[in-house]
Formats: sequence, structure tokens, C-alpha cells
Amino acid sequence: MMSPLPQAADRLIVALDVPTWAEADRLIRDLKGIVRRVKVGQTLFTACGPDAVHRLVEGGMGVFLDLKYHDIPATVAGAARSAARLGVEMFNVHALGGRAMMVACADALADEEASGSHRPKALAVTLLTSVDEKVMEEVRLEGEPATMVPRLAALASQAGLDGVVASPREVSALRSARGLDFLIVVPGVRPAGADADDHARSATPRDAIAAGADYVVVGRPITRAASPAGAAEAVIAEIAEGLAEAGEGSP
Repeated sequence: MMSPLPQAADRLIVALDVPTWAEADRLIRDLKGIVRRVKVGQTLFTACGPDAVHRLVEGGMGVFLDLKYHDIPATVAGAARSAARLGVEMFNVHALGGRAMMVACADALADEEASGSHRPKALAVTLLTSVDEKVMEEVRLEGEPATMVPRLAALASQAGLDGVVASPREVSALRSARGLDFLIVVPGVRPAGADADDHARSATPRDAIAAGADYVVVGRPITRAASPAGAAEAVIAEIAEGLAEAGEGSP
């Protein structure tokens, strides 16, 4: 069973969705001693490549590599090996890539681990937090997020992945269905009173954690704040409230 994370700060992942290393470095300096994990997504990775990840890992920061691999099984397996060798804590693939693709990812990580290499956690993206019933209809996906997400999470679990990326609204059902060992990382999280931006299925840090999320990902409310450090501390305080509500204590 996965041990509960003891401190609220451990539950926060800050999304470094900025286009230059200079901006990412400034944020890291502002957040030093407060934030322990960051997300490197397509914006920063496309601009700076693996070098950004290397710098963050060497600086002691836990990295969630958010590139959402979605390709043929052999290509995703190769990407999984590369992610492992970068030293990231977590990375993700798209569950809509199917069982064979996710199995190839899990098998590649098992091979890395067997050879003595670092093994990151592999997560499956269920549905993007910008996806609602209207988007699902546009792309001809049957059902609604509340039914689609648990099905994709079950497929990811059966394929041997470690958890999922899902919206706050599906967390409680996923936790009940998949148990405590299954990682749930929740993007689209917005502090109380903040704008939801382009996330159709969002929630507060307190609500996401109280529902059973392991980690919450917060970007713009922190990275675009006048004081990123102050904004991060406010989010961590909300996470602590969620932990207390869930009976896991506070930092």
C-alpha cells in the first residue's frame, strides 16, 4: 500500500508551462524551499528539450514529464525508456492509445528496472480537463466523462501502469474503484475564487485532495501571480485543509 504523503507541500506539482528556460529558472528560484515537484510539459520541453529536465533533476526537483505519449506501441516503449533515463519521477501516455500501447510502455519500464535503471511512475491520461460532453460529441466519443474516465482508468491498470491523470470530478469514483495503490494526479486545479481558465472540469486543491487525489497540478494561478511563492503557499494551505478533511492530517 502506498504510504500517505506526510506533508501538504509534497502534494503540489507546479506546471512550468513557460516558453524559455530563463522564465522557468526564475520561477524555480522564487519557489525554492516551498515547491518540491514541477511539471514539464510541451511548451518548455519543445523550447528547451531534455536539458530543462536535466537541470531540474540535478537541482533536486521532482519532475512530472507531461508529454502525453500517444503513438504506436514500439514508439511509446522507446519514449518510456528515454523518460526513465532522464530521471523523471513520473510521465504520462494517452489511455486512448489503447491496451497494447500501454502494455508496451509498462514492459519497457520493467526492462529498465531489471537492468538496474531508474523506473519512473507511468500514468495514463484519461480525458483532458478541457474535454466536456460537447467535445466528446464532436470527436464521436460515446458517453460522458463520468463514465469514460473510469473505463480508461481500468484499462490503464490492467495494462500495468501506475495510475492516471484525471479531472477532480472523477477522483472519488476512481479512488473507490482502484484503491490506494493507484496514483491519481489531478490537473485543472484552481484555488478558491480563481478563474477556471480553459479547464471545463476543475476544482479547488482542497476538494481534489479531500476526494482522494495524490497530487494536484497548478500552473497559471501560481506562475502568473505577482508573488509565485505566496500563491504556492496559499495553494499548499488549501491542500492541508483537504488532507485534514480526508483524515490525513496537515503539514
